[in-house]
Amino acid sequence: MLGHHPPFDRLDPARRAELAERAEFAQFDPGDVVFDAFSAPQREVLLVLDGRVDLWTRIGPVDAGPVRRPDEERTAGGVIGFSSVLSQRPVGPLAVAATPVRVAAFPASAVTAAFAPLGGARYLVERVPTITRQIPRLTAYSAVDDLIVTDPLVVPADEPVARVAAAMAARDLACAAVRLPSGGFGMITDAMLRRSLSAAGALPPVAVDQVADLDPPTVAHGDSSAQALLLLLDRNADFVLVVDPAGELCGVVAPRDFMVSATTAGVSLHEQIRRADTGDELCQRARRLPALVGDLLARGLEAGMVIQVHSAVIDTIVRRAIGLVFDRHPELSTDAFTWLSLGSNGRHEAVLSSDIDCAVAFDDAVDADLAQAYRAVFAEVNDLLDGAGLRRDKHGTNAENPRFSRTNRDWRAAALDWMAAPEKDDGAILTSMLVDGRPIHGDPGLSEVNRVFGDLRRHPGTKRLLLREMLSRRAQPHPLRDALRLRSGPFDLKAHGVLPIVNIGRWAALNAGSTALPTVDRLRAAVGSEMVPADRADTLIESFRVLQRLRLHHQLRQLRDGVEPSDQVDLAALSPIDRSVLAQAVREVGAAQRRMDRIAQYVPVDEW
Repeated sequence: MLGHHPPFDRLDPARRAELAERAEFAQFDPGDVVFDAFSAPQREVLLVLDGRVDLWTRIGPVDAGPVRRPDEERTAGGVIGFSSVLSQRPVGPLAVAATPVRVAAFPASAVTAAFAPLGGARYLVERVPTITRQIPRLTAYSAVDDLIVTDPLVVPADEPVARVAAAMAARDLACAAVRLPSGGFGMITDAMLRRSLSAAGALPPVAVDQVADLDPPTVAHGDSSAQALLLLLDRNADFVLVVDPAGELCGVVAPRDFMVSATTAGVSLHEQIRRADTGDELCQRARRLPALVGDLLARGLEAGMVIQVHSAVIDTIVRRAIGLVFDRHPELSTDAFTWLSLGSNGRHEAVLSSDIDCAVAFDDAVDADLAQAYRAVFAEVNDLLDGAGLRRDKHGTNAENPRFSRTNRDWRAAALDWMAAPEKDDGAILTSMLVDGRPIHGDPGLSEVNRVFGDLRRHPGTKRLLLREMLSRRAQPHPLRDALRLRSGPFDLKAHGVLPIVNIGRWAALNAGSTALPTVDRLRAAVGSEMVPADRADTLIESFRVLQRLRLHHQLRQLRDGVEPSDQVDLAALSPIDRSVLAQAVREVGAAQRRMDRIAQYVPVDEW
């Protein structure tokens, strides 16, 4: 039978005989679930020997109502389960016996070779046109609308603070929306009211808009609960407002409301981290972050969103570490500096192997002696983060290093020097690092520096030097090609795949005058330029997402095996589909770099 049905008919007789010897047989009655590859990755490929199997390739056959017709069916000679086996992901299908069924089951290790030859590859292309895309899994409470449980309290902007507090107490609410004259909404919370109390314990006799947050975190009706969670984490907020397309308030979502959503399970850990009372407690809770990443991915959250949530929780850990350490040093004010995340976490792209790069901008009133005292405390913060499982950058890109902790005035002067002579004092490298900076504590202290970098377009020499620096880190198709030929060997996913795209995105955003930080947003901002046409940007974005997904899955496997997460992947450990996708992504990045190199040589700078 194997010899008469693809893709096994492409195997030589000896290989088919070996495969037949490893087969195990099973029988199913009508209505039995043969397997459910939405719940977990399928470990075996099945060949239907007799009967008919119905397949649901998008979701299970029952969705809160009548039975939906199957998407496909397989009869004698049909092969099922290979998409999940080869991709090693829960991408479906759900297989149910429609008649009495007998199948032969082959372990993944036995059938992989059948899909490697040209005939096997053609079989996949013809039958699984979307195999490289993970099928979305529909879950309850996936939209933020589903999380709204109570009608919001809305008060006018000129309402006295005391009256608003009384109304909140009467309804047992910790938050109220403030209708602003502009038509939008502000927010007042219990925490804001407590901060407004005078020494005598009385609220100030002012209108509520004087103490409310006039720019609260807000999402649109219909947005995913994961997007709302990400905003809540990023803003370190207690509530998120939900508005409809007309701007009217639909409701308010609090952290506890996320508990029912499978794709936003991270809110529980986030809240525990925010409330950690000691350094030991923070370390204990922070070390659960990798398990959370795996849980979110298993629940169906897209890899890019999982990475953003991971980065946002890292922000929360860093903020809490700063608070706990500075509680031991009351002589030093946390209002005198701004803490910036740099590198992958600054871009919201940190994975499990990412170091913690950071910098600090002091208020100009901080003198040299006081700055040194702060740096000693920053070293304590970094020690606590090390204990929490977040490694400080081994090259010294952290706040205890004087090179990365300066006053605003000194940062501005340094930025101007780098603009004038980027080839000196590592100016090009430091510029690349600083433009990834994102404030996570304190005021945005580098706004003046960002304005200086905004003038980059008027400095052709600087642009050309930064381009040269960016192109020096090339995607490496040749080592990958050699390794793929052997289907084994190490490959650095970051150095030879992800980092070249990050550098292209950073340079393209600077060239376009964009302040975007995430690589995908930077590439979109540069669409239409000579350097990054629309089709090239789309390809780079897709390649970046593929590489980040591969990194995340690879590092989670390393954790399960007790290995420290890294970007070094053994190609033999990847599925054939992932090896193919990786090779294509690296080729596309290399092609984009070569194109930019040619344009830099032959097209005037002002046309880039």
